[in-house]
Amino acid sequence: MKTSITLSIALIASLILGCGGKTEKKEDGFSVKRQKTEQEKEQSTIETNVVKASERVDLGNIGVGPIKSMTLDDQIDQAMADKGKEVYDRMCLACHRIGKKFIGPAPDGILDRRSPEWVMNMILNPEVMVKEDPLAKELLIEFNGSPMANQGLTEEEARAVLEYFRTL
Repeated sequence: MKTSITLSIALIASLILGCGGKTEKKEDGFSVKRQKTEQEKEQSTIETNVVKASERVDLGNIGVGPIKSMTLDDQIDQAMADKGKEVYDRMCLACHRIGKKFIGPAPDGILDRRSPEWVMNMILNPEVMVKEDPLAKELLIEFNGSPMANQGLTEEEARAVLEYFRTL
């Protein structure tokens, strides 16, 4: 019996000594350190060289919809632009913010990147544009699959919004 008690104490002592003495450094957060594969490095390089759809200039694309061609006057029609601002504030402001990306792209400078026809067709015909126009498809992906809602604007209202965009 004395032998079994002595062996038990020796076993417990060796377990305590074997487990003790080690300290772990606790770091804040969680991190995994690994090196990128060559394929990941190549993909990363490709992605940094690609221009986002919202920033790409494509003035030759007129889009898909009722507007086939249009000419803008050199002078901005301020009365039409004021009406366009009213329509924009009422119908578009929920998703588009001037000067920043929101649910949809910022409208300022849009006519430096898109043709007036494309803008009008996107306003008037967003469902078909997203299905058939390659640039609209890319914008849908860039903006997390949030499609532009058809606000049911008339051509006159859409043209007023376009004129307002010229003032931004």
